[in-house]
Amino acid sequence: RHGNFGDIVLGYDNVDDYITGNPYFGAIVGRYANRISNGQFTLDGRQYQLEKNIGKNHLHGGLKGFNDVIWDAKQIEVDGSMCLEFSYLSKDSEGGYPGNLSVKVTYSLTENNELKIAYSASTDKTTIINLTNHSFFNLEGEDKGSTLNHEVFINADKFTVTDKDSIPTGEIRKVDGSPMDFRKTKTIGKDIRDAYEQLVFANGFDHNWVLNKEKGNMSLAASVREPVLGRFMEVWTDQPGMQFYSCNYLDGSDIGKNNKAYHRHSAFCLETQHFPDSPNHEHFPDTSLSPGENFYSETIYKFGVYM
Repeated sequence: RHGNFGDIVLGYDNVDDYITGNPYFGAIVGRYANRISNGQFTLDGRQYQLEKNIGKNHLHGGLKGFNDVIWDAKQIEVDGSMCLEFSYLSKDSEGGYPGNLSVKVTYSLTENNELKIAYSASTDKTTIINLTNHSFFNLEGEDKGSTLNHEVFINADKFTVTDKDSIPTGEIRKVDGSPMDFRKTKTIGKDIRDAYEQLVFANGFDHNWVLNKEKGNMSLAASVREPVLGRFMEVWTDQPGMQFYSCNYLDGSDIGKNNKAYHRHSAFCLETQHFPDSPNHEHFPDTSLSPGENFYSETIYKFGVYM
C-alpha cells in the first residue's frame, strides 16, 4: 500500500538450518502430508506400517520425508514461462510406503503476482499420496512477530474433527456457531483463545477445512489480509481440503533470517491437501494411486495490495 517491499515467508539464512530445523519451512511435504493414525493403513487387503515420528502416529512422510531428501532441479519452459522443476524418486518401502513413486513439483511465477505449484506423480505399485507445500507466511514481514491481526476467510462450511493428538475422529462437522467459522472474514486472534475443545486440543488452529468445491475444480480456498501495510494473499486449489495452522508451537527456539527468533503465532500456514488420515476413513476422499494412473494437482498463491 505504501510501496514497501518485504519478505513475507519465514525461513533461514543458510542451507544447514533447513536440514536440521524442525518446522518444515517452505518444504514440499510427502509422501503423505499430515497425520496417519498409528502409522498404519490397509491397501488392497494388506496392512502397511509407516514410521512413527510424532508420538504413536506418522506425520508428513515420517523420519525422512520429502522435506529431508535431495531433489533434482532444473529450469524448464511451460507455456512460454520459465519454471523450476524438482523431481525425486521415492523408492519402494521408503518410510514404509509401497511402490516406487516418481514425483515432480513445478514452481512458476505469473504476470499476475501468482506463485503456481504443480504436483505430479506416478507409481509402479498401488500406494497412497498426499502432497503439499508448508510455507509459513507473515504478510507484514517475516520478522514482524504476531499475525493475530491478520484477517482470514476460509471457503468451507465444514471441518474434520480431531482428537487430542490431532488425529481425525472421522466426524465432519459444520462450522456454524463455532470458532472454526471463517466464512465471514475475521482476525486469527478473534477466537483463538476460545475454550472450544478443538482449539484447546491443538493450542489454537491446526485443522483441516473441507473446502466448498466440486471434486477436481480449481476454486478459492482462502484469502488473508494484513491491515498495517495492506498486503493480501489468496489460495486457489483443486484439492478437497486445506490445513490452516496458526503456528501454535513456534517457541522462539528457531532462529530464522537475520538472526530473528520466531515465536508463537508469528506466522500462519495454508496447506492445501487431502484430508489427514484419509486411508483409515472410507468416507474421506480417496488418496490411493495405482500403476497406470497419474496424480496431478495445482495450488496457486496470489499476492497483492488492497486500499
